[in-house]
Amino acid sequence: MKTKIFLLSALVVLAACNHKKDPKAELADLKAQQADIAAKIQALKTANNIKDSVKVTDVATVEVKPSSFTNYVQLQGRVDAQDNVTAYPQAPGTIISLYVKAGDHVNKGQVLAQLDNSVLKQNIAQAQTQLDLANTVYQRQKNLWDQKIGTEVQFLQAKANMEGAQKQVASLRQQADNYRIVSPISGVVDQMDLKLGQVASPGATGIRIVNADKLKVKADVPESYATRIKQGQDVVILFPDASDSLKTKLTFAAKVIDPGSRSFGIEVALPATKTLRPNMTAIVKIADYSKKSTISIPLKAIQKSEQGDYVFVNENGIAKKKTVKEGATYNGQTEILDGVKVGDQLITDGASDIEDGDKVKVLHTGN
Repeated sequence: MKTKIFLLSALVVLAACNHKKDPKAELADLKAQQADIAAKIQALKTANNIKDSVKVTDVATVEVKPSSFTNYVQLQGRVDAQDNVTAYPQAPGTIISLYVKAGDHVNKGQVLAQLDNSVLKQNIAQAQTQLDLANTVYQRQKNLWDQKIGTEVQFLQAKANMEGAQKQVASLRQQADNYRIVSPISGVVDQMDLKLGQVASPGATGIRIVNADKLKVKADVPESYATRIKQGQDVVILFPDASDSLKTKLTFAAKVIDPGSRSFGIEVALPATKTLRPNMTAIVKIADYSKKSTISIPLKAIQKSEQGDYVFVNENGIAKKKTVKEGATYNGQTEILDGVKVGDQLITDGASDIEDGDKVKVLHTGN
């Protein structure tokens, strides 16, 4: 009995295997069912006036127009005085007189401080006495020579002695002048920490003079801009602390690159003003590229991909993808060298939510 049941089960399994559908036939059957279902769905939509919902994305656009475009290199600089110097004595000595204080206005050549030169004064007095004697002898010898009395040698010797004494006095007076601190420019005493009795030395102890009527802005430019920055270029300078700005020209651009900082210095002369002071912060914007008529678009409208950058434009409610070639970018605007044309309705807001061919609805159009 068990044997008959086993054989019967095997025959059932074998029959089931023999009746399994071919995969191709099964796929064809499923496609037929799909087509039948699609036809029934369409018939139901038609009978009940039902339409498929289409994705429409809200966007904002701007019309592409020709405009001027300027690219600026922006740097941080500082205000400095054209004339900002420190006056030093030319010889070491003890300060015996101070004639100015911080804040005083001084003129070029004015004596600011006197150092002790008492020894030289004595030497000058002695040399002056010898000069007076030599001058008297010369005058008497000259009178005699004019009367053809005496010899020419005596006359020449007296003249040489007088001239030598004059040079001696002049030399001593020049040495005495080295014991003064003299202002090399006209300006204001900006720093003066000297005191009476203090020993002053050349190059170590001095008085700083600043001419605040002649100011300039100085900045350091990275080496990478060496071919783009030249003297005479347009410059916009902002002074955040003074709430002031001006447009002018680049006055100076150094030709030598500093080997340490890998940069070169620039200067911009400033007009006379009472609002600016040396060492104020200045933002320097140098126009290194400018074009009067070109196409520039908002940077936010440009999308990135591995195949290249692109934008979307609105063509009768349909988003059209356009690959673009970009130029310089400044202040949120990018110059477009190729890819869009004047009159295109450039999609700005909402561009990241659409694909080529999507329907769009313009909610706002800018200029």
